[in-house]
Amino acid sequence: MSVLVDKNTRVVTQGITGKTGAFHTRACKEYGTQMVAGVTPGKGGQDFEGIPLFDTVHQAKKETGANVSIIYVPPPFAADAIMEAVDADLDLVICITEGIPVLDMLKVATFMQGRRTRLIGPNCPGIITPGQAKIGIMPGFIHKPGRIGVVSRSGTLTYEAVFQLSALGMGQSTCIGIGGDPLNGTNFIDCLKLFNEDKDTDAVVMIGEIGGSAEVDAAQWVKENMKKPVVSFIAGATAPPGRRMGHAGAIISGGDDTAEAKFTALSAAGIHVVRSPHEIGAKMQEVMSK
Repeated sequence: MSVLVDKNTRVVTQGITGKTGAFHTRACKEYGTQMVAGVTPGKGGQDFEGIPLFDTVHQAKKETGANVSIIYVPPPFAADAIMEAVDADLDLVICITEGIPVLDMLKVATFMQGRRTRLIGPNCPGIITPGQAKIGIMPGFIHKPGRIGVVSRSGTLTYEAVFQLSALGMGQSTCIGIGGDPLNGTNFIDCLKLFNEDKDTDAVVMIGEIGGSAEVDAAQWVKENMKKPVVSFIAGATAPPGRRMGHAGAIISGGDDTAEAKFTALSAAGIHVVRSPHEIGAKMQEVMSK
């Protein structure tokens, strides 16, 4: 069993003919992911390095059996791209695009109500089940198949955690970058539920940031429901109140959304907290040895 994506996943790329979409579609295909279609309006009937192009996601799904979309569409058009993929009733939509206006994402959230499609992102690195499917911009070579789940708001810190885990002989079941925007699709609790139910995941790394209440909410859920150990780090401990640090969602008002408040909540929930990202791998090794 894997979480959300596996070797049978069939992917359509929205924005495949742009530089970013082309580069990462090529990399995902080289990893072994089934990149079965691309969507660029006006280019239907053409192909990108053997991958057929379609004008709409509906057409791509009908002709190729695609069940997942990855989006590299520029910010002004990305929300429409998400809604088009959701309207096509795909299983999963992954939006890499950074800089989508919050108002646009409010429209997306309203549009998605009552629909079964899951959204990961926006402003995220994507998702990978090592050895099976890589759908996103993460460096595939640092990931190794294994039994540690990873969920993170930060793409860069995801790579850091994965590199440490792999170097210590701890492969990953699935790694999910949920993105750092104020409004996103899949959240920490969604991912923790999936990992908690996955028979091939033994423990989870959760990497959060300052801003918002997602980590505190997740801590409470872990305390009440999680059957597997969780190691966690919160980025932004030195950020001053009111200043945005990195991601659009990483801004603190000085209350319960500070790093210190989140560290306290995580520890109270029985989560294994580290104060430096360099300690993630070693802490997981320590936890798994007990």
